[in-house]
Amino acid sequence: DLENCDREHFIAAYLNRKGCLNAVCTISVGGLSSTVVHPREVFKPAFLCSAASVILIHNHPSGDPTPSKEDIDITRRLIEAGKILGIEILDHVVVGVGSYVSLKDKGLI
Repeated sequence: DLENCDREHFIAAYLNRKGCLNAVCTISVGGLSSTVVHPREVFKPAFLCSAASVILIHNHPSGDPTPSKEDIDITRRLIEAGKILGIEILDHVVVGVGSYVSLKDKGLI
């Protein structure tokens, strides 16, 4: 129930080659307006569960799911790391209150 969290949570969903869910991991829990995300923390579980791809998810406690510049920047950084590692980032979804934004659908990644 990310839309009601009072702190920012960054989560990764790991999928196999057929697109089936292998695992879901909370990568970090931050403060009211940010959280620290490092590529090694995102990709370590991917290796452990033999994931082929990842969907990134985080919430905005403000309730507004509009992606920030930092959201777009970290997503692009993770996409580049994933290319090197052979693990595709499929999307990054930002959850607000009663709504969400897919960076892929918005053409931001």
